Formats: sequence, C-alpha cells, structure tokens
Amino acid sequence: MTGAMKRVSVVTGGASGIGAACVRELAANGDLVVVADRDMTGAQTVASEYGGRAYAVDVADEQDVENCAAAIERDCGPVEVLVNSAGIIQAPVRPHDLPMSRWDDVVRVDQRGTYVACLAFAMAMIRRKRGSIVNIASIAGMRSMPLHAYAPAKAAVIAITECLAAEWGPAGVRVNAVSPGYTLTPALKNAIDRGERDVSSLSANAALRRLVAPEEIARVVVFLASDAASAMTGANVPVDCGWLAGTSWSTYGGLREANV
Repeated sequence: MTGAMKRVSVVTGGASGIGAACVRELAANGDLVVVADRDMTGAQTVASEYGGRAYAVDVADEQDVENCAAAIERDCGPVEVLVNSAGIIQAPVRPHDLPMSRWDDVVRVDQRGTYVACLAFAMAMIRRKRGSIVNIASIAGMRSMPLHAYAPAKAAVIAITECLAAEWGPAGVRVNAVSPGYTLTPALKNAIDRGERDVSSLSANAALRRLVAPEEIARVVVFLASDAASAMTGANVPVDCGWLAGTSWSTYGGLREANV
C-alpha cells in the first residue's frame, strides 16, 4: 500500500486457522489488519505479530457485532475489507445423533454470524460506496456430506454471498466467497495426530492428491479483496486441490495415476 493511511481490513475468526492465515497475508499486503475473535488472547497474539489490532467479538451475538464494527470504525478508520472466517465445525454423525443444540450452535455461528457481520460492516461501506467482503464458505456447502448442520450452513453462506452481492453491487460493495477444501489447519492436524482423520482418505479424491494449506486459501481471499478482482462479485471460488473435480471419478475406480 502507498500513502500515509493503510487500508483497514477486518478478519473475524482471525485468531487461528484460515482466519489467521488471512491476517498474515493481508498484513503482508500492507493493510492494518484487525483480528476480531471471541478468543481475545489468541486474537491479541496474532495481531501483535503483524502490527494489527485485536477486538473481542462473538459473531453469534448481533449487538456485540454491531458494537465491535462501530468501535473498529471509530478507533482504526474506515473498514474497506471484511473477511468472515469465524465458524465452528461438527462431527460427521447421523442426524439423530446430532443434538439440536449443536445444530443450532453451528447455524447460529456459521450462517447467521456471517450474515450479521456482513450487515454490521457493510453499512459504512455502502455510505462510502466502496468495500469488499469475502465470506469463507466450504466445499461442504457444494456437495452432500454427513455434516447435517455444517454443510447446510455453508451452503447458506454461498447463497448469502450471492444475494448481498446483487443487493449491494449498485453501491460499489463487492461480496464474494471462498470455499476451502480439506485444509491443514491446526485443528485438522490435531485430529490427524490423534488418529481421528486419515490423510490418505481426505486427499484421495483431490486431483492434486494433497490437502490445502491455509495460506493458499488466504492468497485467494487477498486477491478477491483487491482491485485486481474489481469486476468480481457474487462469485464462490473453490480452493480445494481439485477435490470437487475428482470426487465423481470414484464411480470409475478413482483418479488415475499420472501417465505420459
């Protein structure tokens, strides 16, 4: 970035995983990055590494999000970029083994929380007629999976992205989504280390035969938030090492080995 004033970018769920990777990439781009997370200790740790700011926020609490957005605008300046990465996951269990309380939690954070954050930060963007929002969805929102709360919530994030892109496009506010594939976040790595997930099964259907690195997601997020993507809005970009392209090949025996 050039000039005296840095672009202000906010990352919800920025204390860990994909959100933290987005913080790192945006900071490398020269932004003043605000880490907004309910884990204030984690948010402060990440923010301090990149010269950013940290704010405590629970995206499931509408008033908390509105207060946080107002405080960031007051303290840091006009927010030009919002990355909605806050989210929670669920175990791949049968519907009757998934407590409705857990279903409610996932939908409240992943779906409603994304929508609430979009509304809270977009109001000022609309007044300024400039801004970019990137929502972190998932390939789980694009295929059938035994994730009966998480997958529908992420499908809703994709729909929210398209609806708000059309609603706010005339005001100059762009809204896009990134749908990560199986990404080697600390949470997934811990599950692998505990023997709860098998790397080979996760990557077997990916055309590139590997998992995604968090920074690979972050680089696409930074692109979508930049002027280089100025004509893109309402898009959902899968970053999945070709998992979506490869899954249907299982009907024909799976992906073939490379052959020249």
